[in-house]
Amino acid sequence: MIVTISKQEDKTLVELNGRIDSTNADKFQQEMEPLMQGEKPDIDVDCSGLTYISSQGLRVFLLLQKSVMARKGKLVMRNMNPRVKEVFDITGFSNIITII
Repeated sequence: MIVTISKQEDKTLVELNGRIDSTNADKFQQEMEPLMQGEKPDIDVDCSGLTYISSQGLRVFLLLQKSVMARKGKLVMRNMNPRVKEVFDITGFSNIITII
C-alpha cells in the first residue's frame, strides 16, 4: 500500500495505491492520524489505485469520517473500482461516506 498526501488550496488530497488489509491497516491508520486533527478538514481520497480493502481498512475510514464530521468538514472518496465499491455498499459504508 502506498499513501500519498498533499494539500491543494484548503483541501487535503489522499491518493491510495495497493491493498489495505490486516498486514498494513495499522500503518494506514497512523498515516491518517494527522488528518483526524486540526481545523475544518476537507479530504478528497482518490481510490483509483485501491485494489482491495478489509474490514480493518474500513474501520480507519469510519474513524476518519467521524473525525471529519465532528469538525464540520467533508470526506469524499472518488474513482473507486467496482470490487472495492461493492465492499463499501455491502457493509453500508456507502451510506456513511460520500462516494463519487
